[in-house]
Amino acid sequence: MTQEPRWAVFALGGNLDDPLATLRVAVGRLAAVLEAPRVSAVYRTRPEGGADQPCYLNATVAGATLLSPREVLGLAQALEADAGRVRPYPGAPRSLDVDVVFLGDTVVDEPGLRIPHPRWAGRDFVVIPLLDIVPDFLDPESGRTVRDVAAAAGWLGMTLPRELEPGDLLALEAS
Repeated sequence: MTQEPRWAVFALGGNLDDPLATLRVAVGRLAAVLEAPRVSAVYRTRPEGGADQPCYLNATVAGATLLSPREVLGLAQALEADAGRVRPYPGAPRSLDVDVVFLGDTVVDEPGLRIPHPRWAGRDFVVIPLLDIVPDFLDPESGRTVRDVAAAAGWLGMTLPRELEPGDLLALEAS
């Protein structure tokens, strides 16, 4: 029996060193292992909780894959490690954060791995970039699309400052 590819959806962010360069490298590596990759705009956002740290650059990436949930998590963690990510305390500034938001209609609730990401729908810095690339993606837990979540939160039409337009980060990596 042949497994069908499913959409892997990642949220990326960083606020240390050169976050745009770090995002460019991470997106390039994701695009190399995802079929038909899509990349959102890059948005500048404030840290959660009003923390006294630099603003973040955030983006989302989606593409088809045959990777298992643990392999997708391993990919995300490898990208973070290669970018020098350290975790001194919750909410600390970071060179790169890579969250697995969705993996097709897969639902996983295991130690160290939750898919869909448990807090995706409450984060404008995730939902707004998702609107760029997968607005009709259906959350397998809630049954709501990304667009439905954005509308319910009052984020449809909301703008965040853009550093790059949708797809530009991938185009930069290819050049």
